[in-house]
Amino acid sequence: MTDARLSGRDLLAALVVVVLWGVNFVVMKFALRDFTPFQLGAARYVFAVLPLALFVRPPKIPWHWLVLYGTFQGVGQFGILFIALKVGMTAALASVLLQTQIFFTALFGFVLLHERASRPLQIGLVLAALGLACFALNYVHPAATDHGGASATTLLGFVLTLGAAAMWAVSNIVARRVQRVATNYSPPAFVVWSSMVAVLPFFALSYLFDPEAVRWQWMQARGSSWLAVAYLGWVATLVGYSLWTGLLKRHPANRVAPFSLGVPIVGLATGMLVLGEVITPWQWAGIALVVAALGCMMLGQIKRR
Repeated sequence: MTDARLSGRDLLAALVVVVLWGVNFVVMKFALRDFTPFQLGAARYVFAVLPLALFVRPPKIPWHWLVLYGTFQGVGQFGILFIALKVGMTAALASVLLQTQIFFTALFGFVLLHERASRPLQIGLVLAALGLACFALNYVHPAATDHGGASATTLLGFVLTLGAAAMWAVSNIVARRVQRVATNYSPPAFVVWSSMVAVLPFFALSYLFDPEAVRWQWMQARGSSWLAVAYLGWVATLVGYSLWTGLLKRHPANRVAPFSLGVPIVGLATGMLVLGEVITPWQWAGIALVVAALGCMMLGQIKRR
């Protein structure tokens, strides 16, 4: 790990990831029109692996770390998230709830890696918790059904999205542990070869659980759905996770994870503009607190520098 402070280049990389992953949720909704969750998982990671696996050498790390990361980040996080979006979860709310991975990451980092949170980060996490509480109140508030907010979600979708967040947090911890055993590996190679781990499990899950009537429906998928899969595999996975893993390689997990608080801002905006989702007063309050959390963290970085 290099200097714990984020450089200007690292800050830019974090902001790029925020945009790519914020748009990600709307793209998932488009892809799920023609794919089952397990089909979408398999297609996403086939695109993430090919054709780069033919040109990128495996990273010089033990294989069990690739298996662990691919299992938690691929099958765990996105398998559960795709199911949640299918059974009852809006793109906007999913982009918010998935950020509870910040709290899971901080907890796992404290217990497993003995990482400590700075004072600005602690304040930012408190503000973020209040922001997520506002989003949760929007979900449970009876008036939310008048705005198309909670009415488009189910309790199962809500719980599954939190489960996906926990899987993301575990994958963050795995990435940090990889840094302790191998400091000179390539983040893009790590993402490509760990993505390969998720392909066969998704195909197997599709074969076991997808109804026979829809097992081959992906062959009739619209061109827009295939473009969505390409975005998920090449842009959100390869570009996004290469940048994210690189940040985790250079900095403590609980310093990098809070940047994902910007993802719900982009997710809510794209959900509103593209899918016509309405932002309620509770959501606006949550957005304000999330922005305050990010500002607190970044000002803390500037002060430390």
